[in-house]
Amino acid sequence: MLDATIVTHTPAFVLEYEAFQRNLELIRELQQELPCTFLFALKGFGMHRVFAEIATCAQGATASSLNEARLASEFFPSVHAYAPVYQKDEFDAIAKLSSHITFNSVDQYTRYKDRLGSSLAGLRVNPKYEVVETALYDPCSPGSRLGVNPTNLEELPAGITGLHVHNLCESGAREMKGTLAAVENLYGHFFSRLKWLNLGGGHLVTQKGYDLKLFKDTVLSFNRKYPHIELIFEPGAAYVWETGVLVSEILDIVVSDGITTLMLDTSFTAHMPDCLEMPYTPKVRGASIVTDQSKANTGPRIRLGGASCLAGDWVGDYQFPSIPKIGDRLVFSDMMHYTMVKTTMFNGIAHPDIGIIRDGSYEVIKHFSYEDYTNRLS
Repeated sequence: MLDATIVTHTPAFVLEYEAFQRNLELIRELQQELPCTFLFALKGFGMHRVFAEIATCAQGATASSLNEARLASEFFPSVHAYAPVYQKDEFDAIAKLSSHITFNSVDQYTRYKDRLGSSLAGLRVNPKYEVVETALYDPCSPGSRLGVNPTNLEELPAGITGLHVHNLCESGAREMKGTLAAVENLYGHFFSRLKWLNLGGGHLVTQKGYDLKLFKDTVLSFNRKYPHIELIFEPGAAYVWETGVLVSEILDIVVSDGITTLMLDTSFTAHMPDCLEMPYTPKVRGASIVTDQSKANTGPRIRLGGASCLAGDWVGDYQFPSIPKIGDRLVFSDMMHYTMVKTTMFNGIAHPDIGIIRDGSYEVIKHFSYEDYTNRLS
């Protein structure tokens, strides 16, 4: 368990190295045991200080822009590119860096197919299999702009070597199996012409309780039926699931209308935007989340307030064993994936530090400065 007092400056994203290594070892074992390919998705985690270690178990990386492709190419043996639309002035550079390029529409493929170079071409399709409850994260919701619908794909365009789907979000093996069945049902008549099938991200294989046996059985069954098709997974969160935290300090306490708000040096809108977008209440070590206020034990109703001027920059309610004090530190659990990559500098609030705790020692990897703020503005 992290001792928050050893973090030299807050707020700070802190990678817990031993937990990170456990995730990598599990993925490495799956990669060695199964006839499939694991890629690493940069969109979920951008701490490139540890990319070389991720590359010991991932056979490549996925990128959604030229910047991601350039970064991925520095660490991984292959880059698989996919973007809903490709920027006209970036495509040629992406093609030079990528072994695979997936297109979101037939029109995009037609526009760029003569500029692929040696890259293999793929097409994203919609499996019409909805398992994500939050519409913001559901690529299969009605009217989705992501992937070609089966009714719009009577023929597979010449030159397309693989199909790509992405419809999961922190999902289990049952959903993976259901996705594969849905793809086979809708697009199986193209399988004889495919070299690869990419099932995208959302495969949370490192989560406690994930049905690894079902995952393995599903992969092996598919391989027996279609041995000529390389099955690809590109999780982002699984590599760093429950491996890092955000450490914050209480700077003030505000009491209003019976609600106690602990005012933090971090911001939910700037540093943890998914808390407000999904929304969800993040876990805080040493505290419990109150889901039904009527059933709460007697005691103060506590919210956590962010440092920005946005009125809605807060989350809650929580119960603590005792009321925290100004100067106390709070530790938000599981704050490495899809968090650091989505931060902003709204209000000029500095990004949290990025650090690693290893063998009880804390190392600051990155501290953000005034120049980081001004350099991204005109």
